[in-house]
Amino acid sequence: MLFLSLDNYLKAILAIDNSITKILQVVPRAGFEPARTEVQRILSHESASNLLNTLLNTFIESRRDGLSPETIKFYRGFLNLAKPVVGIRVTGQQVKQFLDSRQCSAGGKHAYYRALRVFYNWLYSPRSGYRLNPQDNPMLMVESPKVGKRILPSLTPEQIASLIDRSRSLRDKAIISLFSDSGLRLSELACVRLENIDWRSRLIRVICKGNKEGLAPFGEGTESLLRQWLSQYSPNGGNIWGIGKWEIEDMLRELRSKTGLPCNPHTFRRSFASILAKRGIDSLHIMRLGRWESIQMVERYTRSVKFEDSLKHYKAPLS
Repeated sequence: MLFLSLDNYLKAILAIDNSITKILQVVPRAGFEPARTEVQRILSHESASNLLNTLLNTFIESRRDGLSPETIKFYRGFLNLAKPVVGIRVTGQQVKQFLDSRQCSAGGKHAYYRALRVFYNWLYSPRSGYRLNPQDNPMLMVESPKVGKRILPSLTPEQIASLIDRSRSLRDKAIISLFSDSGLRLSELACVRLENIDWRSRLIRVICKGNKEGLAPFGEGTESLLRQWLSQYSPNGGNIWGIGKWEIEDMLRELRSKTGLPCNPHTFRRSFASILAKRGIDSLHIMRLGRWESIQMVERYTRSVKFEDSLKHYKAPLS
């Protein structure tokens, strides 16, 4: 029995599709139209479905190395929702119409755009193995959806202290403190194990975005809370919290309802960057400490700080 790889399977389907199309084109219409139409209908439906699933699976497999499970989930989720414009013969105009038709926020449309752009850049590159002309990439004709640049909320040290005080357990206090001290992402914090913690240097070894290893610093206050918590709880090989990321998010939502303060992993990450920026720490150092990939992301997270700094020098023109 002959077994084909996904790549070879796709190429075989394409070859069969093209061959049958050519045969159908030379079949005399008289007397053959019903059969011809039925063959085309079945071929179009089944080969399109097979091609689409094969394309998506091959793309996802190509992305597995170096990407987090959450990123893989992002690609699979949005590309499955965008199936009408995922394929070999899609045009830029079709992608534009699809994005315009989405009943979602600008951020949601931008997420579709990012997933489709990465998919088609892969498909039309030598890495995919399909030998498609890069100039035919439909995303070359599609502009990125505009997303408003809002000044997003961050917390002051006093507000963070209030959240810690009002947390219901020692574990929750340690989680809030570590989020704020280290700028950890939810996926990073939820996977912290005892062996990842270097108490002497106050550093935690984490797996960052892109499956890259990084180090997250923390301070004396967080160390104290962590030690107190771990004196009561034994991880037994699991993470140091005894709960997963969904339970952590539930705890944060409950704390937000109780305090009225923004309380989610992104807010703590922005607060981490903003507090360091207010203390005069350079954006490059913040990028490294927070394990960001680019300074542009740090600038985005600290926009509110830059405005506040400029406001200090403001004098009303008519005063």
